Amino acid sequence: MLNGVDVSSHNPSYEAKGLDFVFVKATEGTSYTNPERAEQVKVARRHGCVVGHYHYLRPGRALRPARITAQAKYFVKHCGAREGDILALDWEKDPKGRRATSSQKDEFLHKVKQLRPGHRVILYTNRDLWSDPGTGDYTGDGLWIADYRKAGDPKIDHEWLFHQYTSEPLDKNVGKFPSRAALKQWAAVHHDDD
Repeated sequence: MLNGVDVSSHNPSYEAKGLDFVFVKATEGTSYTNPERAEQVKVARRHGCVVGHYHYLRPGRALRPARITAQAKYFVKHCGAREGDILALDWEKDPKGRRATSSQKDEFLHKVKQLRPGHRVILYTNRDLWSDPGTGDYTGDGLWIADYRKAGDPKIDHEWLFHQYTSEPLDKNVGKFPSRAALKQWAAVHHDDD
């Protein structure tokens, strides 16, 4: 298992020494860009980590296809991804308990894959939402699951690639890859599926 963290503006500085990968919050909706993103990415690259960028899919009263497309375009324009970086969708409930639907989640993933076909695109969500009977199993190129329990042992039956297992003192993750080189090789693959 590989070790990594995910960070946002709530964690302006972090230690990347000894990590294999870092996911950095890039954007949210169509107007928010993480002001710490560039520096957080720089720290990860300086330590040779595989870098991931994620977008929080902001729910709304009427999240129509045009709004999903607008969020996908905003994300790929502002995330700063380079070749070999991973792109991720953060799909969860907002503080008011609202969330995008499963089909809207799928639509976003497909749109980002269409806009950035040379990048791996994955889904981040928590176990409770993933286990909801109305949730489809489309994850793009892989699942990043949050379930706060023993690292590498999320309580789900679906195949996963990354597991967020704690938020103390920040979000810590493991990756199901035998080596950093294997993760880099997977992330660098150009693909035309879907």
